[in-house]
Amino acid sequence: MSQQPFRPIKRLLIANRGEIATRILSTARELNIETYTLYTTNDSSHTLNSTNSIQLPSPSSYLYISTLVSIVQKYNLDTIHPGYGFLSESAEFAERMWREANAVVIGPGFQILERTGDKLMARNLAQECHVPILPALQVPTGDVIQLQRFASEVSYPIIIKAVDGGGGRGIRIVTKEDELEGMLKAALRESPSKKVFAEKAAVDGYRHVEVQIIGDGKGGVRHLWERECSIQRRFQKVVEFAPCSVADRGAFAKIIESALRMARKVNYYSLGTFEFLARHSSSEFYFLEINPRLQVEHTVTESLASGIDLVKIQLLLAQGYPLSSLLLQSLPSSPLTPPQIHSLQLRITAESPSQNFSLSPGKISSFYFPSGNSVRVDTHLHPSTPAIIGTDFDSLLAKLIITAPTWQDIVAKAKRALDDTYIIGIETNLDLLRAIIDSDAFKKQECDTRWLVMNLPVFLRSAKKISEGLKNSAVPVSTSSLPTLPSSSSVVFRPRDAWNIELSLDESSNTNAKSGNSAPIPYHMQITRILSNNFPSSLKANILFNSPSSTNTKPTPYTLSLTSSSSTSTS
Repeated sequence: MSQQPFRPIKRLLIANRGEIATRILSTARELNIETYTLYTTNDSSHTLNSTNSIQLPSPSSYLYISTLVSIVQKYNLDTIHPGYGFLSESAEFAERMWREANAVVIGPGFQILERTGDKLMARNLAQECHVPILPALQVPTGDVIQLQRFASEVSYPIIIKAVDGGGGRGIRIVTKEDELEGMLKAALRESPSKKVFAEKAAVDGYRHVEVQIIGDGKGGVRHLWERECSIQRRFQKVVEFAPCSVADRGAFAKIIESALRMARKVNYYSLGTFEFLARHSSSEFYFLEINPRLQVEHTVTESLASGIDLVKIQLLLAQGYPLSSLLLQSLPSSPLTPPQIHSLQLRITAESPSQNFSLSPGKISSFYFPSGNSVRVDTHLHPSTPAIIGTDFDSLLAKLIITAPTWQDIVAKAKRALDDTYIIGIETNLDLLRAIIDSDAFKKQECDTRWLVMNLPVFLRSAKKISEGLKNSAVPVSTSSLPTLPSSSSVVFRPRDAWNIELSLDESSNTNAKSGNSAPIPYHMQITRILSNNFPSSLKANILFNSPSSTNTKPTPYTLSLTSSSSTSTS
């Protein structure tokens, strides 16, 4: 049985962490569902507002099926939402939860997971549905000789893929034979089953596009448009947007129709993303894989039409609500009709782009995210909870989602939103995102799947200049100065903040003051650079100060240090 019986959700376990746990929790609260979240030492900010929270023995416990089954049994939980990553694509997890704990895992069910989560089986499904696929090995292997033979048949480049990889893991492009053995070993290390296959690599000029599908398990399926995610590094998405940049809508409609055909073939249930490579300049496209789960970038789709909540749709479908009652009737069903507005997501990560995107662990001392019309931020960071970034989990800190009527408006709004964002204490990819948004190719939507990789040195130099400019500018000209403000205070001071200060004697408490001689003395102070901001405990800044007694007409530069004191006087 692939689809468990419909029933009310009373106690929901969110078997994930970080921003996606926070995202699922918000919808569950709106549906008045009792929630249980999981956490580990120094990683609990996503549990805020949960009805109950349970500490796991270790970070790896998120992957231990037996541990999670025991938790569900102990607390008599009836439903689990796996989010993305971890066990979200595990057919074994879904089946064991049902058979051992009588609990439903939100998703397509274990039989559909078996067929769609395995990349080779998903390719076979595409072939059955007459969807174009690239030449590939038909069976998994770990043998370099087999891969050499395949490469000689189709010619390089080829791409090695773990059959059970996810989130860009277990994927390597091989451009020549002397790279093959090393790339194979790297892919095998990232495959849980230690199984890989290979296919001909389509690289130059291709866009990575995906179709959001939702099904009722009875053959009823709908598409919720597409997303493009061509801007990637190491096969992990950095920027996603909709509608896609493929100019010919008629050609792209064939991609959506292919996804619908495959979904109907397996009676797809719940959310799923069907991914393809498509040429911008022609109607050529190829099936890639199916992600049978909620995607990181589901927020792009939610922003395309008011009222779409994909997590809510998942939870209500699992309780027996008909699909027709969960989608706005105004949503067009024709693949030829594109979204009427644009949406863009930027992934903010704790990474050092200049160090091969290595994880940047440490403590976040301060952060600020943008707001304003059509700006959404999904994050688990919270001002009241210390944010310690370790090495046990992925690097995603926040998702910045922008919505606007046109692509030009998206670019302008994204630039402003990034300028308004800062994270202090660790390295992030913020400057790289700024460089991407500012590039001509991005503004013209000319970015294929190799664009970021091939131009990365240029972007790193640009990002370095942006970072140095922000740090060294004494009087910044815009809010792009914000990311350099060292602060753990909720009170934001900014360069160019200035005050007129008047000091006058308090005659009621100063016995030496003469009546009538207490005219205020004017001063002027302007902040040029924040050095540290822990206000009200302390504040240190470079300032320009003007005093009426000064003979110099120009303000004098000082370093201001404020430190809290329990005494009313330093004397």
